Amino acid sequence: MKRATPHSTGSISPPPIKRKIDSTTTSKAVATFFKPASQRPPENLIWRIVENSLVVGRYNPNEKTQDEPKLPVKVAAFDLDDTIIVANTGSKWARSPTSWKWWDQSIPGRLKQLHEEGYAIVFLSNQGNVSLKDNPKSLQKDTPSLVNLKNQITSIFRQLDIPLSFYGATAQDRFRKPRTGMWDEMLDDLGLQAEDAVDVDGSFYVGDAAGRAKTDQRNKDHAPSDRHLAANIGIRFQTPEEFFLGAAPEPYDHGFDPLRHLERAEISQTSSEVPKDSSTAMTFTKNDPQELVIFCGSPGAGKSTFFWDVLEPLGYERVNQDILKTVRTLSMSLFTTVPAQSLIERLTPISCC
Repeated sequence: MKRATPHSTGSISPPPIKRKIDSTTTSKAVATFFKPASQRPPENLIWRIVENSLVVGRYNPNEKTQDEPKLPVKVAAFDLDDTIIVANTGSKWARSPTSWKWWDQSIPGRLKQLHEEGYAIVFLSNQGNVSLKDNPKSLQKDTPSLVNLKNQITSIFRQLDIPLSFYGATAQDRFRKPRTGMWDEMLDDLGLQAEDAVDVDGSFYVGDAAGRAKTDQRNKDHAPSDRHLAANIGIRFQTPEEFFLGAAPEPYDHGFDPLRHLERAEISQTSSEVPKDSSTAMTFTKNDPQELVIFCGSPGAGKSTFFWDVLEPLGYERVNQDILKTVRTLSMSLFTTVPAQSLIERLTPISCC
Protein backbone atom coordinates (compact mmCIF):
# COMPACT_ATOMS: atom_id res chain seq x y z
CA MET A 1 0.00 0.00 0.00
CA LYS A 2 1.26 3.40 -0.95
CA ARG A 3 1.43 6.04 1.70
CA ALA A 4 -0.66 9.10 1.17
CA THR A 5 1.17 12.34 0.56
CA PRO A 6 1.01 14.39 3.73
CA HIS A 7 -1.00 17.55 3.45
CA SER A 8 1.11 20.68 3.83
CA THR A 9 -0.40 23.49 5.74
CA GLY A 10 2.34 26.02 4.87
CA SER A 11 2.76 27.88 1.59
CA ILE A 12 5.04 26.44 -1.01
CA SER A 13 7.93 28.78 -1.89
CA PRO A 14 8.48 29.51 -5.58
CA PRO A 15 11.72 28.19 -7.13
CA PRO A 16 14.70 30.55 -6.79
CA ILE A 17 15.20 32.96 -9.63
CA LYS A 18 18.47 32.51 -11.49
CA ARG A 19 20.54 35.67 -11.48
CA LYS A 20 21.58 36.91 -14.87
CA ILE A 21 25.28 37.66 -15.19
CA ASP A 22 26.16 40.30 -17.77
CA SER A 23 28.87 39.18 -20.11
CA THR A 24 31.83 41.46 -20.73
CA THR A 25 32.43 39.90 -24.14
CA THR A 26 31.10 42.07 -26.94
CA SER A 27 29.58 40.80 -30.15
CA LYS A 28 32.38 42.58 -32.00
CA ALA A 29 35.00 40.62 -30.07
CA VAL A 30 33.21 37.35 -30.82
CA ALA A 31 32.99 38.18 -34.53
CA THR A 32 36.68 39.10 -34.62
CA PHE A 33 37.65 35.85 -32.86
CA PHE A 34 36.09 33.70 -35.57
CA LYS A 35 37.48 35.77 -38.46
CA PRO A 36 40.54 34.53 -40.34
CA ALA A 37 43.75 36.28 -39.30
CA SER A 38 44.00 38.00 -42.68
CA GLN A 39 40.56 39.62 -42.18
CA ARG A 40 41.03 40.79 -38.60
CA PRO A 41 41.59 44.50 -37.94
CA PRO A 42 45.16 45.38 -36.86
CA GLU A 43 45.96 45.66 -33.17
CA ASN A 44 46.05 49.19 -31.79
CA LEU A 45 49.32 48.63 -29.93
CA ILE A 46 52.00 46.28 -31.19
CA TRP A 47 55.12 45.37 -29.22
CA ARG A 48 58.35 43.82 -30.42
CA ILE A 49 61.93 43.33 -29.22
CA VAL A 50 64.88 44.20 -31.48
CA GLU A 51 68.18 42.34 -31.02
CA ASN A 52 67.12 41.24 -27.52
CA SER A 53 67.79 44.81 -26.42
CA LEU A 54 65.40 47.43 -27.79
CA VAL A 55 61.75 47.54 -26.71
CA VAL A 56 59.51 48.96 -29.43
CA GLY A 57 55.83 49.81 -29.10
CA ARG A 58 53.76 51.36 -31.90
CA TYR A 59 50.27 52.66 -31.23
CA ASN A 60 47.65 53.43 -33.85
CA PRO A 61 44.20 54.28 -32.42
CA ASN A 62 42.50 53.75 -35.77
CA GLU A 63 41.51 50.26 -36.85
CA LYS A 64 42.68 50.92 -40.38
CA THR A 65 46.30 50.90 -41.43
CA GLN A 66 47.96 54.29 -41.34
CA ASP A 67 48.38 56.03 -44.68
CA GLU A 68 51.84 56.56 -46.09
CA PRO A 69 53.30 59.80 -44.67
CA LYS A 70 53.81 62.77 -46.93
CA LEU A 71 57.51 63.42 -47.37
CA PRO A 72 59.48 65.05 -45.95
CA VAL A 73 58.21 64.15 -42.47
CA LYS A 74 58.72 66.34 -39.41
CA VAL A 75 59.64 64.26 -36.35
CA ALA A 76 58.87 65.38 -32.80
CA ALA A 77 60.98 63.17 -30.53
CA PHE A 78 60.86 63.19 -26.73
CA ASP A 79 62.53 61.57 -23.77
CA LEU A 80 60.04 59.91 -21.41
CA ASP A 81 60.95 60.26 -17.72
CA ASP A 82 61.13 63.83 -16.35
CA THR A 83 60.13 65.11 -19.78
CA ILE A 84 56.71 63.66 -20.58
CA ILE A 85 55.90 62.02 -17.24
CA VAL A 86 57.10 61.99 -13.64
CA ALA A 87 56.49 59.42 -10.92
CA ASN A 88 53.58 60.06 -8.56
CA THR A 89 54.95 57.44 -6.14
CA GLY A 90 58.09 57.29 -4.03
CA SER A 91 60.19 55.46 -6.62
CA LYS A 92 60.88 56.77 -10.10
CA TRP A 93 61.13 53.21 -11.42
CA ALA A 94 57.96 51.83 -9.81
CA ARG A 95 56.19 51.50 -13.14
CA SER A 96 52.50 50.66 -13.43
CA PRO A 97 49.46 52.02 -15.27
CA THR A 98 48.80 54.41 -12.37
CA SER A 99 52.29 55.21 -11.03
CA TRP A 100 52.80 58.31 -13.18
CA LYS A 101 51.48 61.77 -13.94
CA TRP A 102 52.15 64.33 -16.65
CA TRP A 103 55.32 66.39 -16.20
CA ASP A 104 53.06 69.37 -16.97
CA GLN A 105 49.32 69.48 -17.57
CA SER A 106 49.86 71.14 -20.95
CA ILE A 107 51.57 68.05 -22.39
CA PRO A 108 48.54 66.09 -23.72
CA GLY A 109 47.19 69.12 -25.57
CA ARG A 110 50.63 70.03 -26.94
CA LEU A 111 51.26 66.53 -28.27
CA LYS A 112 47.84 66.36 -29.90
CA GLN A 113 48.52 69.72 -31.52
CA LEU A 114 51.78 68.38 -32.95
CA HIS A 115 49.87 65.41 -34.38
CA GLU A 116 47.38 67.74 -36.04
CA GLU A 117 50.30 69.68 -37.52
CA GLY A 118 51.55 66.52 -39.21
CA TYR A 119 54.43 65.56 -36.92
CA ALA A 120 55.44 61.96 -36.34
CA ILE A 121 55.66 61.70 -32.52
CA VAL A 122 58.14 59.28 -30.97
CA PHE A 123 59.56 58.63 -27.51
CA LEU A 124 63.27 57.69 -27.31
CA SER A 125 64.18 56.60 -23.80
CA ASN A 126 67.02 54.78 -22.05
CA GLN A 127 65.51 51.99 -19.91
CA GLY A 128 68.47 50.33 -18.24
CA ASN A 129 66.35 49.05 -15.34
CA VAL A 130 64.29 46.84 -17.65
CA SER A 131 65.46 43.25 -18.03
CA LEU A 132 64.58 41.22 -21.11
CA LYS A 133 65.92 37.88 -19.87
CA ASP A 134 63.31 35.12 -19.90
CA ASN A 135 62.59 33.37 -16.64
CA PRO A 136 63.00 29.61 -17.29
CA LYS A 137 60.98 28.75 -14.17
CA SER A 138 57.94 30.69 -15.33
CA LEU A 139 55.58 30.27 -18.25
CA GLN A 140 55.40 34.04 -18.58
CA LYS A 141 57.67 35.18 -21.39
CA ASP A 142 58.06 38.81 -20.36
CA THR A 143 60.00 39.66 -17.21
CA PRO A 144 58.17 41.63 -14.48
CA SER A 145 60.10 44.81 -15.28
CA LEU A 146 59.15 44.55 -18.96
CA VAL A 147 55.51 43.89 -18.11
CA ASN A 148 55.45 46.96 -15.85
CA LEU A 149 57.01 49.14 -18.56
CA LYS A 150 54.52 47.93 -21.17
CA ASN A 151 51.60 48.58 -18.83
CA GLN A 152 52.75 52.11 -18.13
CA ILE A 153 53.38 52.96 -21.80
CA THR A 154 50.02 51.46 -22.74
CA SER A 155 48.30 53.70 -20.18
CA ILE A 156 50.07 56.79 -21.57
CA PHE A 157 49.23 55.91 -25.16
CA ARG A 158 45.56 55.26 -24.34
CA GLN A 159 45.22 58.67 -22.70
CA LEU A 160 46.81 60.50 -25.64
CA ASP A 161 45.02 58.33 -28.24
CA ILE A 162 47.07 59.53 -31.23
CA PRO A 163 49.59 57.62 -33.36
CA LEU A 164 52.73 57.21 -31.23
CA SER A 165 55.91 55.14 -31.14
CA PHE A 166 58.04 54.19 -28.14
CA TYR A 167 61.66 53.03 -28.23
CA GLY A 168 63.33 51.88 -25.00
CA ALA A 169 67.05 51.00 -24.92
CA THR A 170 67.70 48.42 -22.19
CA ALA A 171 71.39 47.64 -22.79
CA GLN A 172 74.74 49.36 -23.30
CA ASP A 173 74.77 49.07 -27.07
CA ARG A 174 74.15 51.04 -30.26
CA PHE A 175 70.58 51.85 -29.21
CA ARG A 176 71.49 53.65 -25.99
CA LYS A 177 71.53 57.43 -26.03
CA PRO A 178 73.47 59.43 -27.09
CA ARG A 179 74.03 56.85 -29.83
CA THR A 180 71.54 57.10 -32.69
CA GLY A 181 70.37 53.47 -32.87
CA MET A 182 66.81 54.21 -31.66
CA TRP A 183 66.46 57.03 -34.18
CA ASP A 184 67.75 54.77 -36.97
CA GLU A 185 65.29 52.03 -36.00
CA MET A 186 62.44 54.57 -36.01
CA LEU A 187 63.39 55.72 -39.52
CA ASP A 188 63.31 52.11 -40.68
CA ASP A 189 59.91 51.46 -39.05
CA LEU A 190 58.33 54.55 -40.60
CA GLY A 191 59.95 54.06 -44.02
CA LEU A 192 62.03 57.22 -43.76
CA GLN A 193 65.45 55.83 -44.73
CA ALA A 194 65.74 58.00 -47.86
CA GLU A 195 68.06 60.99 -47.59
CA ASP A 196 65.35 63.65 -47.88
CA ALA A 197 62.54 61.71 -46.15
CA VAL A 198 62.90 63.65 -42.88
CA ASP A 199 62.51 67.41 -42.53
CA VAL A 200 65.68 67.86 -40.47
CA ASP A 201 65.19 71.60 -39.96
CA GLY A 202 61.62 71.08 -38.76
CA SER A 203 62.36 68.10 -36.49
CA PHE A 204 63.51 68.29 -32.88
CA TYR A 205 64.26 66.33 -29.72
CA VAL A 206 63.17 67.29 -26.18
CA GLY A 207 64.84 65.86 -23.09
CA ASP A 208 65.94 66.70 -19.56
CA ALA A 209 69.52 65.31 -19.77
CA ALA A 210 70.97 68.57 -21.05
CA GLY A 211 74.12 69.14 -19.02
CA ARG A 212 72.63 71.98 -16.95
CA ALA A 213 73.93 73.04 -13.54
CA LYS A 214 71.89 72.89 -10.33
CA THR A 215 69.37 75.65 -9.66
CA ASP A 216 66.94 76.51 -6.87
CA GLN A 217 64.16 74.74 -8.77
CA ARG A 218 65.89 71.47 -9.75
CA ASN A 219 68.99 69.33 -9.35
CA LYS A 220 71.93 69.17 -11.71
CA ASP A 221 71.21 67.22 -14.87
CA HIS A 222 72.52 63.68 -14.52
CA ALA A 223 74.06 63.79 -18.01
CA PRO A 224 74.09 65.71 -21.31
CA SER A 225 73.06 62.59 -23.27
CA ASP A 226 69.77 64.01 -24.61
CA ARG A 227 71.50 67.11 -25.94
CA HIS A 228 74.24 64.95 -27.45
CA LEU A 229 71.67 62.67 -29.10
CA ALA A 230 70.12 65.63 -30.91
CA ALA A 231 73.59 66.80 -31.96
CA ASN A 232 74.45 63.32 -33.29
CA ILE A 233 71.21 63.18 -35.26
CA GLY A 234 71.58 66.77 -36.48
CA ILE A 235 68.25 68.14 -35.23
CA ARG A 236 67.27 70.94 -32.87
CA PHE A 237 67.29 70.31 -29.12
CA GLN A 238 65.18 71.80 -26.33
CA THR A 239 64.64 71.05 -22.65
CA PRO A 240 61.11 70.37 -21.33
CA GLU A 241 61.10 73.82 -19.71
CA GLU A 242 61.95 75.48 -23.01
CA PHE A 243 59.50 73.48 -25.14
CA PHE A 244 56.45 73.15 -22.89
CA LEU A 245 56.81 76.21 -20.64
CA GLY A 246 58.52 78.68 -23.00
CA ALA A 247 61.50 79.16 -20.65
CA ALA A 248 64.69 80.80 -21.83
CA PRO A 249 67.66 78.51 -22.61
CA GLU A 250 70.04 77.92 -19.68
CA PRO A 251 73.84 77.63 -19.72
CA TYR A 252 75.11 74.08 -19.94
CA ASP A 253 78.30 72.07 -19.90
CA HIS A 254 78.68 70.25 -23.19
CA GLY A 255 81.68 68.26 -21.99
CA PHE A 256 83.64 67.05 -24.98
CA ASP A 257 82.46 68.98 -28.02
CA PRO A 258 83.87 67.73 -31.36
CA LEU A 259 82.77 70.95 -33.07
CA ARG A 260 85.40 72.91 -31.17
CA HIS A 261 88.12 70.66 -32.56
CA LEU A 262 86.67 70.87 -36.06
CA GLU A 263 86.70 74.66 -35.84
CA ARG A 264 90.38 74.62 -34.89
CA ALA A 265 91.09 72.27 -37.79
CA GLU A 266 89.39 74.66 -40.22
CA ILE A 267 91.48 77.52 -38.85
CA SER A 268 94.68 75.57 -39.39
CA GLN A 269 93.75 74.86 -43.00
CA THR A 270 92.77 78.42 -43.89
CA SER A 271 95.36 80.37 -41.89
CA SER A 272 99.12 80.21 -41.99
CA GLU A 273 99.23 81.20 -38.32
CA VAL A 274 97.88 78.43 -36.10
CA PRO A 275 96.97 79.44 -32.52
CA LYS A 276 99.50 78.21 -29.99
CA ASP A 277 96.84 76.45 -27.92
CA SER A 278 95.39 74.64 -30.93
CA SER A 279 95.65 70.85 -30.76
CA THR A 280 95.83 70.68 -34.58
CA ALA A 281 99.34 72.17 -34.42
CA MET A 282 100.59 69.08 -32.58
CA THR A 283 102.00 66.11 -34.48
CA PHE A 284 102.47 62.58 -33.14
CA THR A 285 106.11 61.60 -32.70
CA LYS A 286 107.65 58.35 -31.62
CA ASN A 287 110.05 58.96 -28.73
CA ASP A 288 111.04 55.45 -27.56
CA PRO A 289 111.78 52.15 -29.28
CA GLN A 290 109.03 50.47 -27.26
CA GLU A 291 105.77 52.32 -26.59
CA LEU A 292 102.19 51.51 -25.63
CA VAL A 293 99.47 53.73 -27.07
CA ILE A 294 95.94 53.30 -25.69
CA PHE A 295 92.97 54.70 -27.61
CA CYS A 296 89.81 55.46 -25.65
CA GLY A 297 86.84 56.90 -27.53
CA SER A 298 83.26 56.35 -28.60
CA PRO A 299 82.41 54.27 -31.69
CA GLY A 300 83.09 56.18 -34.90
CA ALA A 301 85.42 58.70 -33.23
CA GLY A 302 88.25 57.88 -35.67
CA LYS A 303 90.52 55.60 -33.62
CA SER A 304 91.11 53.10 -36.40
CA THR A 305 91.59 55.85 -38.98
CA PHE A 306 94.22 57.52 -36.81
CA PHE A 307 96.07 54.23 -36.45
CA TRP A 308 96.18 53.50 -40.17
CA ASP A 309 97.03 57.07 -41.17
CA VAL A 310 99.50 58.01 -38.42
CA LEU A 311 100.71 55.13 -36.26
CA GLU A 312 100.94 52.24 -38.70
CA PRO A 313 103.48 54.09 -40.90
CA LEU A 314 105.60 54.61 -37.74
CA GLY A 315 105.84 50.84 -37.19
CA TYR A 316 103.15 50.31 -34.53
CA GLU A 317 101.32 47.00 -34.26
CA ARG A 318 97.58 46.88 -33.59
CA VAL A 319 95.85 44.86 -30.86
CA ASN A 320 92.08 45.18 -31.29
CA GLN A 321 89.42 43.37 -29.25
CA ASP A 322 86.87 43.74 -32.05
CA ILE A 323 89.08 41.45 -34.12
CA LEU A 324 90.41 39.18 -31.36
CA LYS A 325 86.96 38.91 -29.71
CA THR A 326 87.92 37.82 -26.18
CA VAL A 327 89.92 39.57 -23.46
CA ARG A 328 92.07 36.45 -23.02
CA THR A 329 93.06 36.43 -26.70
CA LEU A 330 93.73 40.15 -26.54
CA SER A 331 95.99 39.71 -23.50
CA MET A 332 97.96 36.90 -25.15
CA SER A 333 98.45 39.01 -28.26
CA LEU A 334 99.49 41.94 -26.10
CA PHE A 335 102.27 39.99 -24.35
CA THR A 336 103.56 38.55 -27.62
CA THR A 337 103.58 41.94 -29.31
CA VAL A 338 105.18 44.02 -26.55
CA PRO A 339 108.66 42.49 -26.99
CA ALA A 340 108.48 43.72 -30.57
CA GLN A 341 109.13 47.32 -31.43
CA SER A 342 105.86 49.06 -30.57
CA LEU A 343 102.21 48.40 -29.74
CA ILE A 344 98.84 50.05 -30.01
CA GLU A 345 95.78 48.85 -28.14
CA ARG A 346 92.27 50.10 -28.85
CA LEU A 347 89.72 50.34 -26.05
CA THR A 348 86.13 51.50 -26.34
CA PRO A 349 84.44 52.62 -23.12
CA ILE A 350 80.84 51.86 -22.25
CA SER A 351 78.77 55.01 -21.84
CA CYS A 352 76.80 55.32 -18.58
CA CYS A 353 74.30 57.84 -19.88
